[in-house]
Amino acid sequence: MKARWDIFCSVVDNYGDIGVTWRLARQLVVEHGCDVRLWVDDLRAFERMCPDIDVQVGQQWQEGVEVRHWPAEWPGAHPADVVIAAFACQLPPEYMDCMAERERVPLWMNLDYLSAEDWVVGCHRLPSVKYKGVQKYFFFPGFRPGTGGLLREAGLLERRRAFQQDAAAQQQFLQSLGVAPTAGARLMSLFAYENDGLAGWLDVLAADGRRTHLLVPEGRILGDVQRWLGVSSLSAGDIQVRGALTVQVIAFVRQEQYDRLLWCCEFNAVRGEDSFVRAQWAGRPMLWHIYRQDEDIHLDKLDAFLELYTAALSPAAKAAVVTLWQAWNADGDMAQSWKMLLEHWPEVTQHAEKWCLEQGLQADLATALVQFYESWI
Repeated sequence: MKARWDIFCSVVDNYGDIGVTWRLARQLVVEHGCDVRLWVDDLRAFERMCPDIDVQVGQQWQEGVEVRHWPAEWPGAHPADVVIAAFACQLPPEYMDCMAERERVPLWMNLDYLSAEDWVVGCHRLPSVKYKGVQKYFFFPGFRPGTGGLLREAGLLERRRAFQQDAAAQQQFLQSLGVAPTAGARLMSLFAYENDGLAGWLDVLAADGRRTHLLVPEGRILGDVQRWLGVSSLSAGDIQVRGALTVQVIAFVRQEQYDRLLWCCEFNAVRGEDSFVRAQWAGRPMLWHIYRQDEDIHLDKLDAFLELYTAALSPAAKAAVVTLWQAWNADGDMAQSWKMLLEHWPEVTQHAEKWCLEQGLQADLATALVQFYESWI
């Protein structure tokens, strides 16, 4: 009898939390034959990346996953064999009581946020608190051996490589988004939180000797783009040209489409966790806008990743990448930082592909979770 899994997701960061759990749920169903129930407290946020969702329905099936609305008042449900609290969300007390009443208690895990910090390896799979005899475990995604790895579907890198080698497939995909890339332009994508440093970056792109075609999915950064352009509103399909820079707004798309968008671009600016991981699988240079936390804790996480990610770069290229990322996340000089990166473009491009392939050698997160359950029972 196949194992039943419950994944709980409280949508905090608009799309990052649900993005990770939705990918995980589907992979557990498709590749591991699990029976998965995904509990989501905000179906409207979920609808943006899965338009087939009916936000008025409390129970529905999408791509083999049972999707359940997680309301403020718990509707009652029997706990599964494996229970995942994504990103430290608090399970309903009634559900936790039922976990303790099961004849065989479930495996209860806190799927934590992704981090490259050194302490993660030592804490991965350690027992956490107990609730009425039910033990909870920490489970950490990560970039090093000894962590849970990253979400990566079977054959993903092979599909990506084939797509990037097929110019016709890329053109057809971009056309489906309404994109006709500017001839000779560097195609880039921008998905970020609000950022005061954007204006300086767009200034230098507009003044560059090479044209840039910037694709901006609808999202939180759009207000900053509007202000820089001096327009009152922007929506999907709008195109604005300033000097060497073409800015095109595109609709928010499904995850599979967003993956291909990243694969098409020479450079990707991403945010949060889900798009951050997918940009790495694209094998292209990237810029991460990390989610801001109190007391600037997020900057420690940023520095930890940069130390790992840039370890194989030359000192000058490493400095360029670090300077750009720190400027983007701490209100630095994006114009000068971008110019520094361009001086090392061939090296950082080769490095992005190498990093992707190295990370691809590790077990993926879904497989690691299944293996942990199998060793636990």
